[in-house]
This record gives sequence, C-alpha cells and structure tokens, in this order.
Amino acid sequence: MSLQITECPSPNHEERRAPIDMLLLHYTGMETGEAARERLCDASAKVSAHYLVEEDGRVLRLVPEERRAWHAGVASWRGQSDINSCSIGIEIVNGGHDFGYPDFAAPQIAAVEALCLDILARHEIAPARVLGHSDVAPERKADPGEKFPWARLAKAGIGHWVAPQDIVDGPVLQRGDRGDTVAELQFQLADYGYGIEVLGVFDAKTAAVVKAFQRHFRPALVEGIADVSTVATLRLLRDALTGQ
Repeated sequence: MSLQITECPSPNHEERRAPIDMLLLHYTGMETGEAARERLCDASAKVSAHYLVEEDGRVLRLVPEERRAWHAGVASWRGQSDINSCSIGIEIVNGGHDFGYPDFAAPQIAAVEALCLDILARHEIAPARVLGHSDVAPERKADPGEKFPWARLAKAGIGHWVAPQDIVDGPVLQRGDRGDTVAELQFQLADYGYGIEVLGVFDAKTAAVVKAFQRHFRPALVEGIADVSTVATLRLLRDALTGQ
C-alpha cells in the first residue's frame, strides 16, 4: 500500500541523546483512538510517540523522527536504558488488555507494515532491534501483545523471527525454581537483549521476562512458565541471530 502520513504535532519531545537504531511498537491501551491521540498531544501528559496508526489505517506523525519522543518510559535492552533516545516509537490504536484486547484491524496492520518498511529503509535498524514495548519493559507493559502479527511483519522483512516450536509435554521452569537450568535460561534471555540478571532463581522478574518473550515470539500460550517450546524457540532465535 502507498504510505500517506498526516501531520498531528505533539509538543512532547526533546533533543535525542543517541543515534536511532531501534523501532519500538506499542498499542495505545485506551478506549478510543481519539482519547489516545488527545493524550499523546497533551503537554501535561508528558507522553508521545513519533507515529500513531489508527484502526482504519490512517497514519499520523506526532513527533519528527530526529527528535526524542516520550514513549518507552523506564526500559532496558542490551544494557541500554535510554530507549527513547535510540528508538522510533509507533503507537497502534488498540484498547489492549484493559479494554478487551480486540484483534488488530487489517487496514491498520497494512499501514503499520508500510510505515515500518519506510522507516527501516531510512535508518540502520537491525531486525532484532524491532521490538515491542513489553520486550523493553516486561514488568510494566504487555503491548503490543500476543495478538500482534509479528510473523506477518517478519515475512515482509520487518523484525527478527523464527517459527515458534510446538507446545509439548516436558519439563518446565517456573516461579520458585533454582539452579543451573534457571541460570542458563536467564543467560540466554539476557544474551538476546532482555534486561534480566543471571541469578539462578526463577523470581517474579524472570516470570515477567518469560511472559514478554512469549507475547512476542511464542504467542500461542502466554503464562510466564518456561516450557520446552519456549526454551527451544529462544535457542533458535539466538542461533539465527548469530548467523546474521
């Protein structure tokens, strides 16, 4: 589809402190697109994004890409905490988990795909740095969530993806577990980019990170338990990443 962008300036931005090397996708998590747009353009709200994609596929530019928008909040990826400075943020109108989490509309996803391709053509952003908000803030955020079609975007050349491994019976790691196998899981998650320490204890933060990983890369079952499918999918992702 041809990409048409409407200007809808937000006052909420400032100077960047790092080069752009990440694309971060969100859902708005509000009841209506109008409410989300008003909040993103409200100076007192102190939040914004570079783009807002409406359910009908309209794309609004809120903040120029060269400016630092305020969309990531407290976040971390590969040891970097100022995600706003290095990323371009896209807000996708969807009520999210607090408002029934509807399916993303087809025209909307087509527009997101076109917008992402346009951004990636103009910036050096590695596939593994096309992420969801929950990836960089797993204890706070769940967006864009398990219904977001990451696999479709990957087919178009957007993001890093492998086919999720089948869910089968087998050993699992979960809250309260300790030991080397937990430490190995934490190491692999951290090595991929997630903000997690290798402590050898499957604590609340580990469960949140596993859930974020599942929302993005193994969306068929999101429960924060590292089952055989989750661990195998993570290993395949890491193997594919080292092969790039």
